[in-house]
Amino acid sequence: MSAILEKHNTTKSPKVQNLWEIALSEGFPIALWQLPKTVEKQLIIDLSGRTSRMKVDLEEMPSGFVMSPFQGESLFIKNDLYYCFDTDNQQVNDTTVEQEVFEKQYLVYSDGIINTEKPSQIHPYFNSEKKNFEQYNETIFSEMVSNAITSIKKGEVQKVVLSRTKNIILPDTFEVIEAFKKLCVIYPNAFVSLVYLPEYQCFWLGATPETLVSMDKDDKFRTMSLAGTQSAIGESGGILSINEIRWTHKEIEEQAFVSRYIIECFKKIRLREYYESGPKTVQAGNLMHLRTDYIVDTQALNFPQLGTVMIELLHPTSAVCGMPKVPALRIIAEQELHDRAFYSGFLGPVNVQKESHLFVNLRTMKIIGNQATLYAGCGITEDSIPLKEWSETEMKIQTLMRVIL
Repeated sequence: MSAILEKHNTTKSPKVQNLWEIALSEGFPIALWQLPKTVEKQLIIDLSGRTSRMKVDLEEMPSGFVMSPFQGESLFIKNDLYYCFDTDNQQVNDTTVEQEVFEKQYLVYSDGIINTEKPSQIHPYFNSEKKNFEQYNETIFSEMVSNAITSIKKGEVQKVVLSRTKNIILPDTFEVIEAFKKLCVIYPNAFVSLVYLPEYQCFWLGATPETLVSMDKDDKFRTMSLAGTQSAIGESGGILSINEIRWTHKEIEEQAFVSRYIIECFKKIRLREYYESGPKTVQAGNLMHLRTDYIVDTQALNFPQLGTVMIELLHPTSAVCGMPKVPALRIIAEQELHDRAFYSGFLGPVNVQKESHLFVNLRTMKIIGNQATLYAGCGITEDSIPLKEWSETEMKIQTLMRVIL
């Protein structure tokens, strides 16, 4: 790796931006992230030049970063090179030996082994029949919501989550790495990530508040039910206190659907020993949500595979899909005009520093060239009001607009 660093005239202890620019220019897959309530920024680079596709198995997978779509195969960025930086942008992990190993590996790649060919077939995440790039507007989205409410009242489904996109042209001053840094500052309680997929020349940038599955060094499993949305901004323009938030029946029921879904997943595997905390009001940037946390001691239960098992059971959760799952998926396919791609899928580090943290990919945008596609969704129940659901998606889109314009 030092050969690459010398080639780009940087030091042996480069900063985040140095490494990002080097990997980008070399065409390597990259993942950069900051975990919730931490200050360290972590980065991995896959020196193969291509992401791989594999089934997510936390016990068997090598160290790396997973990008899984709403539906379809997961992409994997292998951890060939790992860096961790503190708040002063100083490297805090010792990679001297690793740099020597990767320098040799890079020399092998540079001799022609690296695969630089473009995929012979465009991946389905970016090759759907849905090629409608027209902007959603209030009328179109409200009609979608009304159709979903009709399906609910007919008894076809209890809840369905509909999403929309907003396409914007990025300003000439936009820098994706700076946008990532801003998100880290603005949303310290979120999982902030920036991923580059060279096969498709696209970036995914986001700040999600929702954990799907987490396994820490002590073999503690964690997940959460997160739903219900209100603005955290009061009439005076300041942040409301949590005690000032009042939840409607619709919002409480929406979050309860997700909690029941998680408990049903536990029941399927006869898991009875878990800790449940909530629901409670939590702040996520400019928004408030209802959240219930679940913790399981997998070591005490001798169940090390729980994380992998729960990924298969949970995804896609009722927070991004609906209940029951099959009819909800059908309604989503019928009503939405866009590809979700990696929106409402999951992403995060796997077996990095002996921990795995996967998050639902919310508050996210896809960047190709100078165009960004922002995604937002809302849970529809029988009590939903179409115009209010539109307003909810607008609030969620503002999460990322704050770092663009």
